[in-house]
Amino acid sequence: MSIAGSIDLSVDRAKERACDTFQIFTRNPRGWKFKKLTREDVKKFKEKLSNSGISPVVAHMPYLPNLASPSKPIHKRSVRTLISEVERCQLLGIPYLVTHLGSHMGKGFEIGQERIVEALNAALPIPVENVMILLENTAGTRNSMGTFFEDIAKILDGVIAKEKVGVCFDTSHAFAAGYELRTESSLNETFERFESVVGVDRLKVIHLNDSKAGVGSRIDRHEHIGMGYIGEKGFKVILKHHLFQGLPLILETPIDSRRDDLGNVRKVRELAS
Repeated sequence: MSIAGSIDLSVDRAKERACDTFQIFTRNPRGWKFKKLTREDVKKFKEKLSNSGISPVVAHMPYLPNLASPSKPIHKRSVRTLISEVERCQLLGIPYLVTHLGSHMGKGFEIGQERIVEALNAALPIPVENVMILLENTAGTRNSMGTFFEDIAKILDGVIAKEKVGVCFDTSHAFAAGYELRTESSLNETFERFESVVGVDRLKVIHLNDSKAGVGSRIDRHEHIGMGYIGEKGFKVILKHHLFQGLPLILETPIDSRRDDLGNVRKVRELAS
């Protein structure tokens, strides 16, 4: 949901789209600079949220930070952004902060892993309660971190405050990375693997997106629910799975002449029923 105009307007927009849960950027996602939240900003947001009955709200890290960056200046700036976002979530009463794991920029997974663990361990000692950082799986584009469950598990192993870190599972990213989700047997196999490597207790949020590219394509392009390669049959299987029924489902789907946000929300409910 957009926060244009004022952050509390995101709640109004979520209500207009009949949401049970929603995700926001707490500031401009395409820049490093941002304004501090005022008391009035926080008060309006929390009051509207309380009256709406919508829960939970999920925040997403901005696009520019790269927690895996081998560049010390970029990495330092990225860590500062992560810390500030955790603090903003605490002020707003947002329990989950989703972050991309970034790119190792050609320096290799081990370097990227080391930098991400450094970033998480730097951010988590701050005296903030009730905010969990969620590591999002990626589609496997060049130099990206967190494509496979094993990659995420290695990062989690290096985190000191393990109770403050979980996972956000993106269906489009997983599918593009090579995880088959479209049949009951393949979906069960995928999450049996997730359980053995990461642990389903760490799974807190689902990004529910269709994919414009095929399984194992390594192409990160989201599509309207049911209109991509996962398809309506695939999402019927996904939405039937017990893990998906108990978690917040966040749609990061396009808006175009074919369908808008409300259209995708309705489609998910239709397929779930």
